[in-house]
Amino acid sequence: MYHKKFFVFDQDRPVPVVIRNYQERDIDDLIRIQQESFPPPFPPELWWNTRQLRNHITLFPDGALCAEVDGEVVGSMTGLIVNFDPEHPVHTWEEITDNGYIRNHNPNGNTLYVVDIGVRPTSRKLGLGKWLMFSMYEVVVQKGLERLLGGGRMPGYDAKADEMTAEQYIDAVVQGDLKDPVITFLLRCGRTPVKVVADYLEDEQSRNYGTLMEWRNPFLPSHDM
Repeated sequence: MYHKKFFVFDQDRPVPVVIRNYQERDIDDLIRIQQESFPPPFPPELWWNTRQLRNHITLFPDGALCAEVDGEVVGSMTGLIVNFDPEHPVHTWEEITDNGYIRNHNPNGNTLYVVDIGVRPTSRKLGLGKWLMFSMYEVVVQKGLERLLGGGRMPGYDAKADEMTAEQYIDAVVQGDLKDPVITFLLRCGRTPVKVVADYLEDEQSRNYGTLMEWRNPFLPSHDM
């Protein structure tokens, strides 16, 4: 089981944080995090429900992490293991995560796939999203997997969709000409783009696009990116 204690900073004030596996007692807090992290126009039906969270806890507890500050759960990240073929990367979020129920979790797969990450807006100044991501990288290393992979939303794309393609938008973000709330965050966490996928997720702000972004396990033989 995963359990890590450390300090983050609120300006110059150290704040103790615990990152651990979430459990049944955390379900109400986890649903509230979803509601606050993904407000409309994000579809409410895509927020976690109790059955999905129980599956995360029972089917792959190592991939069910939360961040706790002063005894309060303020962020979470969920993953499952899949067998990913880089030669055939296109998929939807529903397909690869079993619509968030992760019944397709494959302990013998090669890739830890990010189902979701969210932090309550009042706690984002603490950088907990990045710490959750780094903690999931540790799970990748501990399990000897090839990579962490997930589809990033592109919520800034809607404002630019009449000017450029989704691929051009991602190129502009990678070049630093544009900033995207999600893709730029993932770049800061060490993730690199693999492919832009149409109809990845029902998401008006992203025009239903998602960008697959990975982090390669540095302890395994390297591959060209």
